[in-house]
Amino acid sequence: MRIGISCYDQSVEDLVTLGTAAEEFGFESLWLGEHVVAPMAYDSTHPAQPGESGHSDRAGRSDHDGKPIVDPSVYLPDPLIALAAVAARTSTLRLATGIYLLPLRHPLLTARAVATLAELSNGRFALGVGSGWLREEFQALGVPFAGRTGRLEEQVAVLRAALRGGPFEFHGEHYDIDTVQTRPTPVHVPLILGGNTEPALTRAVLLADGWFTSGIPTLEQALRVRDRIDQLRAGAGRTEPFETTWRIAAPDPELVERYAAEGFENLLVMKYDVWVGDDLDTRRARLAATADRLGLRAVTASNGAHA
Repeated sequence: MRIGISCYDQSVEDLVTLGTAAEEFGFESLWLGEHVVAPMAYDSTHPAQPGESGHSDRAGRSDHDGKPIVDPSVYLPDPLIALAAVAARTSTLRLATGIYLLPLRHPLLTARAVATLAELSNGRFALGVGSGWLREEFQALGVPFAGRTGRLEEQVAVLRAALRGGPFEFHGEHYDIDTVQTRPTPVHVPLILGGNTEPALTRAVLLADGWFTSGIPTLEQALRVRDRIDQLRAGAGRTEPFETTWRIAAPDPELVERYAAEGFENLLVMKYDVWVGDDLDTRRARLAATADRLGLRAVTASNGAHA
């Protein structure tokens, strides 16, 4: 069982401090979500709504830690730069975007940035991507909201080609790229797709190296989604490794044991459940206590990963 932390709405300084503490206390990974801008007024609705398949009531709220996902108080650091800062201060912690809004960027620029981060982190970085839901964010950047899913699919193909190293070309409906090269040698960056809808699950199975949950499903909902992923993989003839990562409702040892008993291997606790307090000492103490309850520090000590 591997347990990481899902983050959002955090200053870079605090994220780096959390990352170093997470590695110290035995957490396996750090996932950072993003928005590029926070529109001061918007009508868009987050897809994780109460009662929607694949989400618990807690996840269904369009908020994080009791406040809107985007509002004037939210910190919105660039996830690749912020994770690069964490990479520079850690050595074993896996780093990932959960998720990166790929349709807002050109895939060649993204390829260069993620390859740089993969090298900086010594291969510890995975790129989790999604299509986005906040129409007003796309409007602010002058990027069409319509057609974003089709762009996402082509962007994944461009990223694959660019990260393989050497010259390549791509000719699709949305991107027409004559022979170019972003790097001379290959670099390994796992591509993870998010989303709990049927089209999103199908897209992940066909295009990605893994899948990242949207919202916080209950265990029962997670089992249904996992079964559907397995069905889609079998139908597509996919047999290669495919890692799924699941947010859970609370950092509760009994809940973690229930997931483990069902064969889940990659769980994420929410930052706002484990990194809490008005000062650093309090936040570190809360994180350390969580790690102890989950048995993480005992595991890392026995593995010799940390002194």
